[in-house]
Amino acid sequence: MGVTNRKQTSKQAHQQQRPRTVDVDDDSEAVDSPDSPADQSKERLPNDKEHIKERLQQDKTQLKKRLHESRRVVFVLGAVLGLLLTVFFSTVSHPSLKSELDRLVTFESVQDLFDDWRDILPSGLTNIISDYDFLSSNQSSHGSAESFSVGRRMVAERNLSTDYNVVMVPGVISTGLESWGTSTDGDCPSIAHFRKRLWGSFYMLRTMVLDKACWLKHVMLDTETGLDPPNIRVRAAQGFEAADFFVAGYWIWNKILQNLSVLGYGPNNMVSAAYDWRLAYLDLELRDGYFSKLKLSIELALQHSGKKSVLVGHSMGSQVIYYFLKWVEASGEHYGNGGSSWCNDHIASVVDISGSSLGTPKSITAMLSGEMKDTVQLNAVAVYGLEKFFSRKERVVMLRSFGGIASMFPKGGKTIWGDLTQAPDDPQLGEDELNTIDEHNEPNHGTFGKFLRYNDGADSANYTVDETIDKLLSQSPQWYSNRVREHYSFGLAKTEHELDHNDQHHKYWSNPLESRLPYAPDMKIYCFYGVGKATERAYTYTKAANYTGLDMIIDADSSESILFGDGDGTVSLMTHAMCHEWQKGKLSRYNPAGIEVTIVEIKDEPDRFDIRGGAKTADHVDILGSAELNELVLRVAAGDGPSIENRYVSSLKDIMARIEL
Repeated sequence: MGVTNRKQTSKQAHQQQRPRTVDVDDDSEAVDSPDSPADQSKERLPNDKEHIKERLQQDKTQLKKRLHESRRVVFVLGAVLGLLLTVFFSTVSHPSLKSELDRLVTFESVQDLFDDWRDILPSGLTNIISDYDFLSSNQSSHGSAESFSVGRRMVAERNLSTDYNVVMVPGVISTGLESWGTSTDGDCPSIAHFRKRLWGSFYMLRTMVLDKACWLKHVMLDTETGLDPPNIRVRAAQGFEAADFFVAGYWIWNKILQNLSVLGYGPNNMVSAAYDWRLAYLDLELRDGYFSKLKLSIELALQHSGKKSVLVGHSMGSQVIYYFLKWVEASGEHYGNGGSSWCNDHIASVVDISGSSLGTPKSITAMLSGEMKDTVQLNAVAVYGLEKFFSRKERVVMLRSFGGIASMFPKGGKTIWGDLTQAPDDPQLGEDELNTIDEHNEPNHGTFGKFLRYNDGADSANYTVDETIDKLLSQSPQWYSNRVREHYSFGLAKTEHELDHNDQHHKYWSNPLESRLPYAPDMKIYCFYGVGKATERAYTYTKAANYTGLDMIIDADSSESILFGDGDGTVSLMTHAMCHEWQKGKLSRYNPAGIEVTIVEIKDEPDRFDIRGGAKTADHVDILGSAELNELVLRVAAGDGPSIENRYVSSLKDIMARIEL
């Protein structure tokens, strides 16, 4: 009975709703419902038709409005558009895939569609699209960072081809290191790692994670000798593969190699002079004969082709080249004995790419507490994890065993890096150039000359750069301070007599302020470096907790834990002061032959769509892929270097005009 009533009720409800769901046209025939009142007038039907049509039109309009304003629709459209943009941008580095997609659609072909969507898309997305459109329209004038593109453009526009032989000297940590040990003794036999890269490969990362103790045993040098530990032999990888990529996908010299190859360069007229960057410079010769091999390769290239060589160094590689210029002409055991005219006879040019000629501040903190910006600015969880996996103490012990790292300590003392009252690169009154580089830099920090500010609550002190180096050596093991003092010096020679004396001893050859360029009037020097990127300049330290095993660490809680100045993100702007001093020619006691020096400062303007910065980056490492830098290197190698003009972007030229050396 109940079921029957429910069926009848449902049927009645259905019949009552039918007139609302039937479309009514002008020429449709009215049908009376059996349940309709008998006295309903047929004259009302035309009005009802108009009412229904008006209602349906309103419903359609509201539906369109709801779809337009629906968050779900905007979300779906955004997701689809984001996916399409991801596919589009990811093809930039894959020319074959990009060319196939270009046959189907181009970014310009959907510009009208973006204009229609601009009002309903999120503002952030429309800004990104506008920025990309702007960058694309200016790409031709700014160059491209794609493989081989700079070389092809230089051939087409300037008709460049091979001229001088090219010798590339990589920077610190960028050369791969591989094991050649065959020992089967102990808990960590070397034979298991034979010819495996323990630095500069995914094998390195795997070994670090799975067997850190064994990896450290192989990578660290003997603390007493500064050379290989017993039963271990780790050597620099050789050939172009030594420094073209650090790990798969992370290029270093590969872009330059590609573009040089377009001009016609190859193994017969180009060489990568890889070296074990862990070793002190003279130990490179004593253990590996590195400088002797470099000297012979340059002599052989001249004999074979009749052409001089261009030496291209990046970062620490520029210091190695300068050391070589002194070593090759010096007389004595373990020296080059090439004579006073060797450099002029064999070397056409020296190219300094983001060189660390006068050192860089972050090298001191790495040795002092195993820290730098990249570790201090991690969040608490990441810091805890890093400390557990590879503590600051372990990093300090490992880095101090590398005799080559100390060559990058800042040189020139108070004259270059400032005293407790002022520094040459301090912001001038009314000038905000440095303070605007990084938002974390406080405008009232005092002076960069206070290189290390120590404050543990009960005690406080300020130290200049040279005082900080002395403090580091005083609290380091005796073997470390002895090795640093044996191989390096960080001062400034002010007389010709001092320079004459220093020409005879290798400990001064890594410091261009305590030695001088060779007498090579036909040689040229090119300094290409990046500016406009926040770079570590000064630090605030505090007392370290007992569990760290260190005396002091960077005060991460301080608002001035790290102070930033101008540079390329790694090397401070003041490091390149030597290029400006050399540029004075014979007026400088450090350039007796008046060697011509060309300086090109490259402003950092990274591409937001490229993780490596793109064609206009000036980052310390990524600059090797910069379109402008590649163009400059190719022009020097092809003999077009003299047409390169000086360009100054930073204030360093004005700073050097105020410094009396």
